Amino acid sequence: MHTWRSVLAIATLGAVLAGCGGNASTEEPAAAAGPWSFTSGNGEVVTAEKVPSRIIAHAGEAAALISFGIKPVGVYADESVKTDLNLKDLDLTGITILGEEWGKIDVEKAASLAPDLIVGDWWPAEKAYSGLEEGVDEKSKKLTELAPIAGVTQGESIADLAEGYEQLAKSLGAKVDDPQIAANKQRYEKAVEAFKAATAAKPNLTAAGMSPTDEKVYVANPKYAPELLDFQRWGLKVLDPAAPDKDFPYWETLSWENADKYQPDLILWDGRAYKDTLNAEFGKKQPTWFEIKAAKAGAVTAWPAYWLHTYEDFATELEKLTTVINGADENIGD
Repeated sequence: MHTWRSVLAIATLGAVLAGCGGNASTEEPAAAAGPWSFTSGNGEVVTAEKVPSRIIAHAGEAAALISFGIKPVGVYADESVKTDLNLKDLDLTGITILGEEWGKIDVEKAASLAPDLIVGDWWPAEKAYSGLEEGVDEKSKKLTELAPIAGVTQGESIADLAEGYEQLAKSLGAKVDDPQIAANKQRYEKAVEAFKAATAAKPNLTAAGMSPTDEKVYVANPKYAPELLDFQRWGLKVLDPAAPDKDFPYWETLSWENADKYQPDLILWDGRAYKDTLNAEFGKKQPTWFEIKAAKAGAVTAWPAYWLHTYEDFATELEKLTTVINGADENIGD
């Protein structure tokens, strides 16, 4: 399984997943005849004689397209579509589910859909598209033989990711100035301004992406976490770990004996596995967790790690985090 994205979904965390929004119309828009082109996240220009209309997409990318009114014919996910944070609240009627486990895609079923485009995020550190990275079933990789593949890079900003999918959707015929779509973007923009105001009012507040498992404690490296980079850009002092793992620098892995190496004022817990009771549970199982002052004080909240794709979901998560920041104590980690 995909190490850096799955490490904190280990069964010991008992992941309880939060909901996500997505209410834009899913009626497929009328697209221009073509030709069509899009510069994908890997820098390659993907072209077609006609504007693609039969699209297969990875889960989050499907949610992004749906938010702009583009309905894929097929979706493949890394887990059940009922729990996937991007999909769990969306109407998937009429969409063929091609996989609900990372690295396992039903390519024969996908072929029956006659796709003319595959959409997935481009992951630069792994030089692969979502669900097609190293370690997946070789059969799954044959998905790329069915149609061209394109997507937006998972880079330095979720804001850029959402904007990239807006541009992709527009190229596919979406009316991105639709009032409901425009309202979602405006809500997101207001959420960003409120977040900036909250961090400006707490200039000394420090935060860290930290998540424990039964074996280790993981500290997120913002360099590989676009949400955290956005938070830093907007004024939140998210710490950069001193010694990210050399083989997989998305995290710095700490032993439980060194769990208190960092003392932030606020712990941002991987939102794919976060639930309110986990902080207390780990404090009972691993006493050194409470040697982190923020954990002891209960200054722990969810960070929307690696799943956001839409303006609406980003707005929701920013609004939650802004409320937490407004009530946070800047002096816990001192």
